[in-house]
Amino acid sequence: MTKPRASATKDGPALASAGDMEAIVAGAHGNPFAVLGVHEAPGGGLVARCFVPHAETVSAFTLDGKEAGTLARRHDGGFFEGKLKIRKRKPLRYHARNAGGDWWLTDPYSFGPVLGPMDDYYIAEGSHLRLFDKLGAHQLDHEGATGFNFAVWAPNAKRVSVVGDFNDWDGRRHAMRNRQDTGIWEVFIPDLAPGHAYKYEIVGPAGETVPLKADPYATRSEFRPATASITAAPLAHQWGDDKHRAYWRKADKRREPISTLEVHAGSWQRRDDGSFLSWDEMADRLIPYVVECGFTHIEFMPISEHPYDPSWGYQTTGLFAPSARFGEPEGFARFIDGAHRAGVGVILDWVPAHFPVDAHGLAMFDGTALYEHADPRKGFHPDWNTAIYNFGRREVISFLVNNALYWAEKFHVDGLRVDAVASMLYLDYSRKQGEWIPNEKGGRENLEAVSFLQKMNEEVYGHHPGVMTIAEESTSWPKVTQPVYEGGLGFGFKWNMGFMHDTLEYFARDPIHRKHHHNDLTFGLLYAFSENFVLPLSHDEVVHGKGTLLTKMAGDEWQKFANLRAYYAFMWGYPGKKLLFMGQEFAQRREWSEERALDWWLLDEKPHQGVHKLVRDLNYLYRSRPALHARDCEPDGFTWLIADDKDNSVFAWLRSAPGENPVAIISNFTPAPRDNYRVPLPAAGRWREIMNTDAADYGGSGKGNGGAVEATPGDGGATATMVLPPLSTIMLEFVGE
Repeated sequence: MTKPRASATKDGPALASAGDMEAIVAGAHGNPFAVLGVHEAPGGGLVARCFVPHAETVSAFTLDGKEAGTLARRHDGGFFEGKLKIRKRKPLRYHARNAGGDWWLTDPYSFGPVLGPMDDYYIAEGSHLRLFDKLGAHQLDHEGATGFNFAVWAPNAKRVSVVGDFNDWDGRRHAMRNRQDTGIWEVFIPDLAPGHAYKYEIVGPAGETVPLKADPYATRSEFRPATASITAAPLAHQWGDDKHRAYWRKADKRREPISTLEVHAGSWQRRDDGSFLSWDEMADRLIPYVVECGFTHIEFMPISEHPYDPSWGYQTTGLFAPSARFGEPEGFARFIDGAHRAGVGVILDWVPAHFPVDAHGLAMFDGTALYEHADPRKGFHPDWNTAIYNFGRREVISFLVNNALYWAEKFHVDGLRVDAVASMLYLDYSRKQGEWIPNEKGGRENLEAVSFLQKMNEEVYGHHPGVMTIAEESTSWPKVTQPVYEGGLGFGFKWNMGFMHDTLEYFARDPIHRKHHHNDLTFGLLYAFSENFVLPLSHDEVVHGKGTLLTKMAGDEWQKFANLRAYYAFMWGYPGKKLLFMGQEFAQRREWSEERALDWWLLDEKPHQGVHKLVRDLNYLYRSRPALHARDCEPDGFTWLIADDKDNSVFAWLRSAPGENPVAIISNFTPAPRDNYRVPLPAAGRWREIMNTDAADYGGSGKGNGGAVEATPGDGGATATMVLPPLSTIMLEFVGE
């Protein structure tokens, strides 16, 4: 049995009490910094105390190598104490020995705190906007030593320790200092290098030891299924994207062409052995591909660390850590920099709505419901079996807002697409009567979540005006993309889920029935300018038995391809920014699965080549013709030409922008060609056919208008007689005489 030795020895009387020594050795002391380290001794001078398991002798030295004294072992468990020869308090190094050899260690308890009173003030106020530089693990120089400072929020814990492969995962070795006013615990561990696995060992308020927790602010994590955080040096990358960022800082994004390829990084392509591509490998392949296809942006499904592949990243346990699946964080920085240099923006899917309840994650973090609501009527998500963030707690708001700012600042991301906004806005989302708690006004709106989203958008746009935020919001919540000062949520854009639903439903119908559902395609224009919309054909539409966009189309093989081409051109001519999920740009046949790469061999087949060429050409037209993009979000850029020809399933409209040539879009959604179809146009003269989805190059029948039509003057404008190919969309650009 180990015992403290509190009696006098040749080194003098023991200055630490038997209770303190027992508590330190047991890992049960509430304030180890009051005992360990360098302290004033009664009667003058300084005394050092340390806990070094397995040591038989310990000698103290200053960091510059000056001998400072010999410490006596006061407890067989490894508690040492002794008076020092130095007069001023300094950090110490210890030379420890036992029968097996000797080793050196620097005393973490001989260093002062890293966080300061202003950190405490802003953290307590909930207004600290650089928490990602303060909390978590940060390599720094402190009081003459280099190491890592660890800081974590656990206000209800009795003890918090850093444990890792550098201290035998022993929670007694690096117990942390409690900054009681904020609930932050911190410790500086000198000499610790990057690349070490660590977690937090937390003793909860009832004295129970919580399952080891990964660091909420960790910037790097282990590769799954391992779940530890990794000490990482500050992100080391020399950015070369100044021109890209300067352009977007000044741009009115509503009037810019934005055409996005949505990508799941783990399954776009894979290595021959089935393993994941690294970010550098992805950069070599994906960036040139996106440039070739003409997309302006890549939107990654969540790339933050997550333990479970089939969650696609939407159940994240490491919001600040790019997933270890694809290599080190610097690789992700290189990817974004490379994309920017090629003129391509990068948007991240961001998930502040909920988090998984994995033992190493945020759930019951310090033994209490800290990040989540304790009441499951507010804190548990029935759809995904996940926890819901407590948006009424300022520390949680700060955590999430800081995460949004982190990606914008450290990784230069161009945007955040915020997942599941509707689930955040409604207290009764997916809940029956009695399963939710009304707000303070008796309503079902989550006023705390509204306040959070407004603050997040204000801070992101205020600090990073080049970044855009995009809401996945599936209801008719008002003013999603209106400024906060006008009562809006403050998002830049919103996914138009109604467009996706209505158009896919329409194109799944046999053309003979489409005349009875004509309004499926006209209804969207009643609200098309109520928000700044993105038109999404996303991953959600090509999984879980839904097939792919190609297989959703009505008709035989030829008609499916024709319908898909006509649909894409309809969408690229429709007001709103564009988003297409990977693989759909070449008409992937198999449903998407996160377990495998896309079916790239399909590009050897002509019908798939045709769709691929079409998407490339649509992106070129969309980017090069301001009429097609500059008024995506404003009603003065859209005019119906034909909205009521349901018998022929023909739609025609005009896209325009000040000072630019207008473009007419005409769609014929039946297999019957219309050889002498009259379309009203705003001006007489030559209208060049700049897109025809029935062109032979795209796999169509080759019907068309010989490259142009002539509009002749008529009542109140002009008209042109033209050929409308079967199951097609054509675009005509006015070129005048």
